[in-house]
Amino acid sequence: MPANRLAPDIQEDADPGDVLAAERQHLAVSRAALRTMREHARSLSANAAGDWVSQQILQALLDERVEALADHPDAPLFFGRLDRSAGDDLPGTIYVGRRHIHDDRSRPLVIDWRAPVSRAFYQASPAQPMDITRRRRFGYHGGTLTAFEDERLDSADGDAPAASRILTEEIERPRTGPMRDIVATIQPDQDDIVRADLGLTVCVQGAPGTGKTAVGLHRAAYLLFTHREKLARSGVMIVGPNRAFLSYISSVLPALGEIKVEQTTIAGLVGEHAAPEDPAVAALKGDPRMARVLARALWLHVTKPTEGVLYTRGASRFRVADHEVREIVASLRGTTRYGPGRAALAQRLAHAVLVRMEQRGESPDDRVQDAVARSKPVKQVLDAVWPKVTPEQVLFRLLSDAEFLERAAKSDLEPAERELLTWAKPPRSHKSAKWTAADAALLDELADLIERTPSIGHVVVDEAQDLSPMQLRALGRRCRTGSATVLGDLAQGTTPWSTRSWQAVLTHLGRDSGEVTELTLGFRVPREVLDFAARLLPEVAPELAVPRSLRPGAGSLSVRRAAADALPAAVETAVREALAREGSIGVIVPDAAVAALSAALGAAGLEHGVLGPDSTGDHRLLVVPATLAKGLEYDHVIVMEPADIVAAEPRGLARLYVVLTRAVTTLTVVHAHELPAALADR
Repeated sequence: MPANRLAPDIQEDADPGDVLAAERQHLAVSRAALRTMREHARSLSANAAGDWVSQQILQALLDERVEALADHPDAPLFFGRLDRSAGDDLPGTIYVGRRHIHDDRSRPLVIDWRAPVSRAFYQASPAQPMDITRRRRFGYHGGTLTAFEDERLDSADGDAPAASRILTEEIERPRTGPMRDIVATIQPDQDDIVRADLGLTVCVQGAPGTGKTAVGLHRAAYLLFTHREKLARSGVMIVGPNRAFLSYISSVLPALGEIKVEQTTIAGLVGEHAAPEDPAVAALKGDPRMARVLARALWLHVTKPTEGVLYTRGASRFRVADHEVREIVASLRGTTRYGPGRAALAQRLAHAVLVRMEQRGESPDDRVQDAVARSKPVKQVLDAVWPKVTPEQVLFRLLSDAEFLERAAKSDLEPAERELLTWAKPPRSHKSAKWTAADAALLDELADLIERTPSIGHVVVDEAQDLSPMQLRALGRRCRTGSATVLGDLAQGTTPWSTRSWQAVLTHLGRDSGEVTELTLGFRVPREVLDFAARLLPEVAPELAVPRSLRPGAGSLSVRRAAADALPAAVETAVREALAREGSIGVIVPDAAVAALSAALGAAGLEHGVLGPDSTGDHRLLVVPATLAKGLEYDHVIVMEPADIVAAEPRGLARLYVVLTRAVTTLTVVHAHELPAALADR
């Protein structure tokens, strides 16, 4: 074996059993090396740091290192192998896996999938071999290596199979519990997105089953690996549509060795407000024009000074004339954020007083200026001219005072829109107001106008098509000096303000120069199911390309009609059929029918869970409200009464499109009412 080849020395014509045994031995050696690496990390002490604070910081970093080196028995340490022809200093054979593993002489046993040399595993082809002679994929059952498959890349008549059986089986493997990583199955177009530069904001339009969510999470993992030091300071954040979705994706990044990534929802980011509201009012509050209205509303609190400052020190009196105060206020107004502007006004007024002191021969220092800035005469001018306000106070005044709203809106809002926004029965004060989800984005906008929102290094936002322009502005502020990965599907937009254009989304994020790319080739949803759901596209998103699936999925779709009184029994039958197969089961129903169906399944002795906004959904059989299905996947999906799902909301057909595309293996549609016209000829 060449000196740079740390791999089993296997002859080209070796018996497959011998090859498998040698590769299993390499897996065992790698696992032992990972245990040694973890034990070494655990043995390190933070006591070497000088002071207590440094010790605590170092200990936290060591704890993270130990956790990142954990071996998950059911997750293979490596899933591929590359045999290279290049005569450089790199190993001739490279094993590609979830994390780097080296032996006691620091020689690599497994290379992290994010390393530059690993890119060939995803991108090499007979046309562009990238110095790779052979690519080997490994099949696993649990953590046991059970199979391998070779693809020759150094000759046109190589022995590569027409399609990778191992790759197909991994994609189709039944899924129970949280979402898995797709690191072993990343395709070339997905890899291009994952490895995009940190400074580039990428917007991914992804049809159902194209892996857009997984691609976004893997891009986060890749950026953390490639720009570790920078992102350790600035941070990475994942923003999902609800907590059930976050629970579903929660294990992906830890499985890739990334444990310190904040995951939240848009409500968790801007405020957990959920008072009921008319959709028309919510849509108006989400309109980007509201940004200008809010800015005027805030700055209308700054008034024209009518008095100067009179500061007394002992027997001396120092006066700043009212016209000078007006000039100072005018120079600051609108040139800074509201909060710093108020602080700057206090200091500028104090400086003007100190100038008067110096003119009289005194020599005041910075301590005197600070004392003057905090003095009662200056505070009186501040409170009268530039009062301290909170976002809640400003928004309360805007929504409860029609005259103030008219002044703030100017020509941005029509009279009918202002009337729609104004509370008919205002609360007694901002403290008793019950804010809505749309209000939360307005409050966040005001908070940023008052004090600058800290920026994060990278933000990954999923289901972005459902966010209002004002919510997108809130996200844009969080990556003002960073970048974003924006994921979604225009066809799955279900909110009253759902976007029709990704370029508009990028504009609201403040990322006009971002790139939009489209994933149309699906790997998860069977073709028969995807083609059925895609009949709705001409009505919900006619501008999008029709998605395609690599998996034929013959027999994966079943549409059954039942009498209205027999509908629960028909669903029960479909559930029992699904339980006889391997994998997770999601029974997706209209929200109003969740309780009744759950009771019926319970009476039939079928143990199950009910997915809620904050539940983990860790049962094999779940009853899923249609409004929570977005972003989730189940091996077997049973959809009850599509007509009621459509009728429940204005964009009901888009909701149904979402629901019908959650299946990875089979979809069973059970209905009593007529199906939507586009689906009726099935």
